[in-house]
Amino acid sequence: MLTPDAAIAKREAMLRDGYVLIENILPEDFLDELRAETERLIAAHEEAPEHRFQGQHIKIAAQDNALIKKLLTWAPAYQALDDMGFGDFRPDRDRPAEVIILTKEPGGPPLYWHQDWMWWNDPLSLSPWPEFMSLSYYLTDTAVENGCLKVIPGSHRKRFPIHDELTPAHEQGARFVADDDPVMFRDVPEQAFVHVKAGDLALMDARILHAAGKNVTDRRRTLVLSWHRRPTGTTPDFWQGDLPKEIMERDPNAKYEGSRIPGEFLKP
Repeated sequence: MLTPDAAIAKREAMLRDGYVLIENILPEDFLDELRAETERLIAAHEEAPEHRFQGQHIKIAAQDNALIKKLLTWAPAYQALDDMGFGDFRPDRDRPAEVIILTKEPGGPPLYWHQDWMWWNDPLSLSPWPEFMSLSYYLTDTAVENGCLKVIPGSHRKRFPIHDELTPAHEQGARFVADDDPVMFRDVPEQAFVHVKAGDLALMDARILHAAGKNVTDRRRTLVLSWHRRPTGTTPDFWQGDLPKEIMERDPNAKYEGSRIPGEFLKP
């Protein structure tokens, strides 16, 4: 359990940087179960060519796998979210709860820069808090050598030059770029490497720019990710600051065309 001061500090880091780590959320016995189960599922899965930058990309529904259901109801994780003021996030608001098993295979290529917010035409893009975030449970320690996470802190709410140079994420183009694309895989001055330990939980705002390096080791690097959403159009109980005018005037009944490309709502 997080102390009140630690919970506030982590929440402020999440709001400011767009990501934060919750350490030691999974005990060793549960980690061993998840390692064995993910290896079993990986062995029965053929990596799709379009996922070569992501490694294994296996979706598993909680309703189909008891261990995944256990993970998506893991009390220490949701207690940490609640302590931070994020207790209204759930993995099953729009569809059945599921996870994605993601790996960086031995010798696997880097993952391109991208962000995962798909509603850039919606004024909610200006939200001071996360509306949609990933929970990533790491099953192995990470470092630069095995392709740890890279992020651009603050890029969930501030436009950086690289935003306007990237090929749109995933199926909209990024999966098909060349391995030596000079923009998608480059280092940028603002980037930070995120080293985690097995059993840690990484929270990440869907709007943040992130990538991962190449795995130059001979061991697979595995995490289990689940997307979580909070109730749309509501204000968290902890928020005491101002709201952007665009959010205050947002029409809750409007239909905003989906887009992965940051538009006018992402400002320099």
